[in-house]
Amino acid sequence: MAIKLIIFLLFVIIFIKSSNAANYNVITYGAKPDGRTDSTKPFLKAWASACRSAKASTIYVPKGRYLIKAAEFRGPCRNRVTLQIDGTIVAPTNYWALGNSGYWILFIKIDRLSVIGGTFDGKGAGFWACRKSGKNCPAGARSITFNWANNVLITGLTSINSQQTHLVINSCNNVNVRNVKLLAPDQSPNTDGIHVQASTGVTITGVTLKTGDDCISIGPGTRNLFMNNIKCGPGHGVSIGSLGKDFNEDGVQNITLLNAVFTGSDNGVRIKSWARPSNSFVRNVLFQNLIMNNVQNPIIVDQNYCPNNQGCPRQSSGVKISQVTYRNIKGTSKTPEAVTFDCSPTNPCRGIRLHDIKLTYMNRAATSSCKNIGGTTIGVVMPKSCL
Repeated sequence: MAIKLIIFLLFVIIFIKSSNAANYNVITYGAKPDGRTDSTKPFLKAWASACRSAKASTIYVPKGRYLIKAAEFRGPCRNRVTLQIDGTIVAPTNYWALGNSGYWILFIKIDRLSVIGGTFDGKGAGFWACRKSGKNCPAGARSITFNWANNVLITGLTSINSQQTHLVINSCNNVNVRNVKLLAPDQSPNTDGIHVQASTGVTITGVTLKTGDDCISIGPGTRNLFMNNIKCGPGHGVSIGSLGKDFNEDGVQNITLLNAVFTGSDNGVRIKSWARPSNSFVRNVLFQNLIMNNVQNPIIVDQNYCPNNQGCPRQSSGVKISQVTYRNIKGTSKTPEAVTFDCSPTNPCRGIRLHDIKLTYMNRAATSSCKNIGGTTIGVVMPKSCL
């Protein structure tokens, strides 16, 4: 009697679970895990079924390699959607196959989405070679893009060899990125790890970023961004900006970076703006508990960004930088000058705080330089502060 009761209860539990969720296996829709057969349409059909479901749904991608061309996974959906990936998503080797849309995998206008696990292989080497040769090339594709998406979880995935940026979060709210790896060779052009812009409430934790451009780039309109436990390098560091390219541009505020290690990167933490008029701003930023290992520019503010000296000659940046704190930053600089503040002559940096900084160059004191800046120092500050 007891055994029958246990079996009945197990049946009830299984029934309840199955009735509360809908599952869609891409294989059922015709996807082939051979890495050669175009599985774009089966993936989109599975997405359409999940998106229409009144129940919370899971799209399952089993082990194997799936060739996917440019794909747009569009909402709104009726309920929560989870994309559970145990396989590898592979871009076409022919970089022209992704066209000039600028994206490979695009999630757009979705609320309550989870992307869990898997590897995304952007096959970027051919595109980088085209760019380097100076030939006629397509615009290039960002590997994974979220546009106008809210309440998103991205966890456990790996992205390798993206044509351009690995992961873009644009015009989103409440996005949690955790335990991801974004990898590309250090000389691969414009392969930023994560780019955030026009978004609020983004959290990035436990990520490993080895790229040919910024590990994390923070664009206009970013608010309440929290980053913790970040490994960066090679790459160009964690960068706010470049900002101020346009006169009317939203600012950046409430940015926190904690417990990060930079290894062999071009920069550690950087704020960068164009040397041209703008009403943009950067305020309320905290960089804390950072380790620099042979980093070219551990701490840098550059408000004279002007590539090829075009579009901004004899102008100064209108971007107002204020209330930026650097606390407990230690390690080694690859260059003699470990701290550089090159602020705008017309809009000087204000409220800059250096608290317990110890950066050396070849086992001796490094140097610092300051232009157009006001602030304070607390505790031991090496190199000697120029504030």
